[in-house]
Amino acid sequence: MRRIIVWMSVSLDGFIEGPDRELDWHRVDEELHRHFNDELRTKGAFLDGRRTYELMAGFWPTADQDPAASAPTREFAAIWRDMPKIVYSRTLARADWNATVVREVVPEEVMALKAQPGGDLVVGGADLASAFRRHGLVDEYRIYLHPVAIGRGKPLFPPSDTPVDLRLVESRPFGNGVVLLRYR
Repeated sequence: MRRIIVWMSVSLDGFIEGPDRELDWHRVDEELHRHFNDELRTKGAFLDGRRTYELMAGFWPTADQDPAASAPTREFAAIWRDMPKIVYSRTLARADWNATVVREVVPEEVMALKAQPGGDLVVGGADLASAFRRHGLVDEYRIYLHPVAIGRGKPLFPPSDTPVDLRLVESRPFGNGVVLLRYR
């Protein structure tokens, strides 16, 4: 059965984006980008919330057409375009680039998706990750901890009275100071 993986870059103080949705603090160099590409090309689909999808769709469809784009950027543009995407949104009328819009997270539908053949499914977006977590659908967290504290923004884990008990299955430092923390 395929796994549901929440895949997020997080600041040292737990935020996935700054207060104005800025991501300029991400420390993605060539080594980390190649790692992302190697891992993500094996996945079965990207499961994104509307905002994450719109952010990605605003850049990746044509990123490889920029003559100044790095080799990993050009490579990921093709991975992103070709990857099936499910966009969870109550407001988005349609989505392009191999994407299907689904209105809400229905556990039975997600379990049927997990039972299909193919690679694991990657969740992008903190709100969507919270919805999957509430339904008990998250199998793994891949948290890329960036060596920067941004002070405020959107947290990966919003305040909750329910603890999330995780077991570390891998940690990997990268040369730029980012550390992969993989939990199940």
